[in-house]
Amino acid sequence: MREKILIADDEPSNRKILEQELVHKGFAVDMASGGKEALAKIDAAPPDLLILDYMMPDMSGLAVLKELRKKGNDTPVILITAYGSVERAVEVMKAGAYDFITRPFDPDYIELVLRKALERQTLKREVEVLSEEVRDRYHLIVGESPKMKFAVDMAGKAAASNATVLLLGESGTGKELFARFIHNHSDRVSKPFIAINSVGLSKELFESDLFGHEQGAFTGAHKMKKGKIELANGGTVFFDEIGDISQEMQAKLLRFLQEREFERVGGMAPISVDVRVIAATNRDLAAAVKNGTFRNDLYHRLNVVPITLPPLRDRKEDIRVLADFFLRKFSTATGRKVTDISAGAWEKMMGYDWPGNVRELANAIERAVVLGTETTIEAKDLPSQFSGEALLPMTEFPSYRDGVNAARKALVIKALDKTEGNRAAAARLLDLETKYFLKLMKSLGIE
Repeated sequence: MREKILIADDEPSNRKILEQELVHKGFAVDMASGGKEALAKIDAAPPDLLILDYMMPDMSGLAVLKELRKKGNDTPVILITAYGSVERAVEVMKAGAYDFITRPFDPDYIELVLRKALERQTLKREVEVLSEEVRDRYHLIVGESPKMKFAVDMAGKAAASNATVLLLGESGTGKELFARFIHNHSDRVSKPFIAINSVGLSKELFESDLFGHEQGAFTGAHKMKKGKIELANGGTVFFDEIGDISQEMQAKLLRFLQEREFERVGGMAPISVDVRVIAATNRDLAAAVKNGTFRNDLYHRLNVVPITLPPLRDRKEDIRVLADFFLRKFSTATGRKVTDISAGAWEKMMGYDWPGNVRELANAIERAVVLGTETTIEAKDLPSQFSGEALLPMTEFPSYRDGVNAARKALVIKALDKTEGNRAAAARLLDLETKYFLKLMKSLGIE
């Protein structure tokens, strides 16, 4: 995906030379003959980076930069001039430029500056998205129901200790969210939180993922690799879906819990670590112990502080709080002005059992916001299961979540193809905010 660079310079020969150099370096290039034209082009199709000539008759590069920053536009800007000075460089940097370059310049140098500026902008957006996700997550553990308040209180008390915590509950109830809440409210907050999901991993892969391996331990082990437990030293390890690990791995995990030490695959020397352990499962581990599929001693090692997260159907008084939160979140993220939920839609939602719990509620609200045509979510905007219509068997039709994700991915890829990889333009094509579009790309695994 080629980054789009907008060059604004009133001298046609300067624009042409720079365009040729940047196209040769692999960038997509657009050009403007002055500052005002540059602003118009930015409004119509925001570039990934802007190169401005400092001196332009209609509007100087510095004036364009100040106007962009006044509007809250944080597109990286590089100013170029033939008359550089320390004072002028200080002036443009204070105004928010990424760099100030004097002519003549080395094409390789300007490429390096562009790559660094784009890399910094990408990291900045990733941090913004991550920060937003962290802020959003903690809204989801707030509720009015006594059961949820009790679970939050238990998690807060557990955070103050190093005791092993076992989170129990159906899929979609927020077990990883609670694990992160416990970690972030503990004295280990400055250390790593590492989640380990055993579902779908073979015994060999799971053991290597968990404990790491030595060079030459097996075919393909070309170098030593630290496992997730070792990487989490000082922090928290979260074992998700703990009820699904094999009997052999149960024994290895039990030994680690007892001794807090392990050997890498192919290694002989024991490695000691200091980690907090939180485990989670949607299975009935007590029943699994009785039928012999889960070790009794491991169960008791894990079940020190059990916290049961209630399903959404058992705390329906929280549906309004959560639905209003998701409505604000997805309306803002997509740029759509959906501000309310109709009485008919509320009736359907309150009468539904929510087998997918909070995750299903989030998907339902996002779908209604994206696909609806009004400012209010109506009953017709909700998935078919809310109207009591029978769903096709899984063998004939994908799950709601898989189907929606597949459709979203196809739509995003089509928009990117249409705009030749320009993410901002693709977001506008889909009538979405750029920040939400970037987050959507990441969640769908689109590079």
